[in-house]
Amino acid sequence: MSEEQAATGANGESQQPAREVALRKIYVKDFSFESPGAPSIFMQQDFKPSTNLNLSTKNNKIEDNLYECVLTLTLDAKFDNETAFLVELQQAGVFHLAGYSDQELNMILGTYCPSTLFPYAREAISGAVQRGGFPELLLQPIDFESLYRRSQMEQAQQQQAADA
Repeated sequence: MSEEQAATGANGESQQPAREVALRKIYVKDFSFESPGAPSIFMQQDFKPSTNLNLSTKNNKIEDNLYECVLTLTLDAKFDNETAFLVELQQAGVFHLAGYSDQELNMILGTYCPSTLFPYAREAISGAVQRGGFPELLLQPIDFESLYRRSQMEQAQQQQAADA
């Protein structure tokens, strides 16, 4: 019997579950903005801070086919070794994901979901920085697929080292 025949029932209908990806909700789970050097930081000439962006993702299964993805971004801006501002954001979303293998599901949760959330996080951080009295901040796009592949390679290397 061919694979095509095995995937269909007696009446010709597909036996494999339909693949579905649907965004159900986007929300801010936690958000913090601090400017410990204000107002003296605003008096600086040629204000060009150095920034450091850290990001991570966490996924939680809510119920069958329903997952929460939380994208956490921490942005620290320093000028002359003084913290100009610190932003911490947990941008979250609820996604309906059905019909995928565990490997495919992990890939979607590690790439598609954070990629969907990132523009919302970028806008929230940019707005908070401007409302904090600082110049516009544009976070560059992030290639979550490359980050996911790198993470998978690192995990495989760690597993090989543990097995050796």
